[in-house]
Amino acid sequence: PAALAPWRTALAEDIAFHETVQCWFFSQWKALKDHANGLGVGIIGDLPIYVSLDSADVWSERREFLLDETGRPSRVAGVPPDAFSETGQLWGNPIYRWDVQEKTDFAWWKERMKASARLYDIVRIDHFIGVVQYYMIPAGYEDGKVGEWVKGPGKKLTDAINQVVGDTKIIAEDLGIYVPEVKALLEETGYPGMKILEFAFSGDRFNEHLPHMYSPNSVVYGGTHDNETLVGYFDPKERQWWELQYIVDYMGISHQTEIVDRLMFTAYSSVASVVIFQAQDVLKLDNSARMNTPGTVGGNWRWRMLPGQLKKEHADRLAWLVDIFGRF
Repeated sequence: PAALAPWRTALAEDIAFHETVQCWFFSQWKALKDHANGLGVGIIGDLPIYVSLDSADVWSERREFLLDETGRPSRVAGVPPDAFSETGQLWGNPIYRWDVQEKTDFAWWKERMKASARLYDIVRIDHFIGVVQYYMIPAGYEDGKVGEWVKGPGKKLTDAINQVVGDTKIIAEDLGIYVPEVKALLEETGYPGMKILEFAFSGDRFNEHLPHMYSPNSVVYGGTHDNETLVGYFDPKERQWWELQYIVDYMGISHQTEIVDRLMFTAYSSVASVVIFQAQDVLKLDNSARMNTPGTVGGNWRWRMLPGQLKKEHADRLAWLVDIFGRF
């Protein structure tokens, strides 16, 4: 308190600015959410598994994170090398001290989830695998080649989350390496997992992203914000001939221009309880409209849909798919 006191005076104008901006945000967000809910529309919000080192959470709640005596992380988050990256990914977020959090019955996580439940009707927990097991990289390394897998809190954390979310629903982003314990936890919690059509046709006939492998308790996406657009991904110049042949056989396609329409038809006809396609894919845009390229800085999160870009014909097509397969 003594250290903070003089800064409350020195930074009074900055503090007032941010308090005002947050007041505007929350009042406007509530009006938007009330309007959407009044139309029968729910809002899905994303909850990253980790928080940033320079966040208010880490600054004010150091005991919850694996930090040294100077407040710097000794271990950071990431993922090891995989099919998408030869060096893995170094995210750099501080790791949780799960043993400390468990002693408080995950009080910090409960507050975090309650805040998200006020903002959203559905919360998508990103990198849900980290609840079961997480990858720790020693601070100072430049990639994800060096690290170790550590067991996470698992059901203890999801039990704590379920105590506070109320009517807010949860989607578990369970993408990445196959971990049986993650699938078992989803079964136990009832959280739906995710399926991605862009991942469906490059494996064997039992690939979990193929529609005939879905369970009803799942959410199918064409691709996520981290993936290419459907037009970009399924460019015949970028795919192997055998993958293209399987796409043709699986969905009865006679020409590449049909791929996006048939993907949407196939997703809507599946048993997955929810179907989600990005606006870029509804509009059939190429990779110039890609939202985000993981592991890169600059140029991301800049695509915006222009007024009038989404036309009645697009809405009619989606309405037709909803009607055909009873997705009311």
